[in-house]
Amino acid sequence: MDQIFQLYLHYLRVEKGLAAHSIESYQRDIRKFFRYLQSQQISDLKEVTPTTVLDYLLHLTEDGLSPRSQARGLVSLRGLFKFMVAEELLMRNPCATIEIPRHGRKLPDYLTQDEVEKLLAQPSSSSSPSPIQLRDAAMLETLYATGVRVSELCSLRLVDLDLEVGYVVVYGKGRKERIVPLGQVAQERITRYLEEARDKILKEHQSDYLFVTNRGGALTRQAFWKNIRQYARQAGIERPISPHKMRHSFATHLLEHGADLRAVQSLLGHADIATTQIYTHINRARLRDVYNRCHPRA
Repeated sequence: MDQIFQLYLHYLRVEKGLAAHSIESYQRDIRKFFRYLQSQQISDLKEVTPTTVLDYLLHLTEDGLSPRSQARGLVSLRGLFKFMVAEELLMRNPCATIEIPRHGRKLPDYLTQDEVEKLLAQPSSSSSPSPIQLRDAAMLETLYATGVRVSELCSLRLVDLDLEVGYVVVYGKGRKERIVPLGQVAQERITRYLEEARDKILKEHQSDYLFVTNRGGALTRQAFWKNIRQYARQAGIERPISPHKMRHSFATHLLEHGADLRAVQSLLGHADIATTQIYTHINRARLRDVYNRCHPRA
């Protein structure tokens, strides 16, 4: 078995050109399967049947492995046996008819409205905020007001903004264009940033981007992520936070206040409403929690 395994790893490395970490993942999964075969006194991969693989998946379940980990392991085994069939070392792939274990989609994490309020207040909390703080305040407010992805936020240009009407033009995945309204507070913070801070950040530089650095470029996603974590710490928010969590918060809070699911889909730029429906699961889970805590006979 080890000889075939080494041939397969060479194939992944040289012919498939997989990255080192991907190959390590395949190694771990396949070696785990080999240990199981040894425990079952199976010493030849030709003896492996679909029943063997199903028993192995059951073994993983009993060991407490999540469906996601099981699915990854099965993908690794499929690849190995597919390679063996292609090399004419096997007649058929014993994994071919076995369905990948389904794993429930994880509910997105989001901030409470109180946490959002505390976070948004941080950049401009001082009596005389710096130009950078005014920029960050405008960015955070825009992020929550629009629910845009952080990449979309950082790539906004001046021409995408219409403060008079109150909207931004956002270019999402596949350069799909959508128009997203801005709330009054977001408009006010952007206006203040443009009037009091942007030119001071740019100094002698010129830029088409809305939210800029002192070099004239757009603020990167990584830099903004670092900033948002700093403001979260200042706000006393101890759990992990990211720009995408603000997007989840935007969608969840809209639905909690009665927004139509189709409208939220359009604002988020989701091609499929099924993607947006995950937020209705959050609301149902929250309602169940409220019911369990508050109903006298729950």
